[in-house]
Amino acid sequence: MNDLPFWKRKTLAEMNAEEWESLCDGCGLCCLNKLEEWDSGDVYFTSVRCKLLDSESCQCSSYPNRWDFVPDCVQLTKENVSEIAWLPPTCGYRLVNEGRDLYWWHPLVSGDPETVHAAGISARGRTISENDVDVDDFEDYVVDWPLTVGEDAEKNREAQEKAG
Repeated sequence: MNDLPFWKRKTLAEMNAEEWESLCDGCGLCCLNKLEEWDSGDVYFTSVRCKLLDSESCQCSSYPNRWDFVPDCVQLTKENVSEIAWLPPTCGYRLVNEGRDLYWWHPLVSGDPETVHAAGISARGRTISENDVDVDDFEDYVVDWPLTVGEDAEKNREAQEKAG
């Protein structure tokens, strides 16, 4: 049983701070601006990234001080993971909270932080900074790929395995 990786044998509540932080795969999808319909509560991803998200690394450029620059940045916690419906389906926090395993591209599985980008899961190369878009135009940037990147990566991997 102890041979299992921590994310398979611990709940989110049982994880220490280092384990918790390592669940982030570095995709940057949670840092995309989202639009919510007031009537239905439906949430739509845009390709407009937070001004602090580095478009190449998909990491926050000021993580420890992010609230100084983005006061409404949502802090993901062990307590609120299940309440944040817009977490991408590939999110490590969401997967572990739902009792599911991490995908092959997750750095904890692959051992390589670049795998999430190579698999096409991340926001790398797909976004525009919120500094370059008027907030009234965000609806022109609605996208669905943050919800389907995992499916696409699995199809590509299956095709590669069949081919070679």
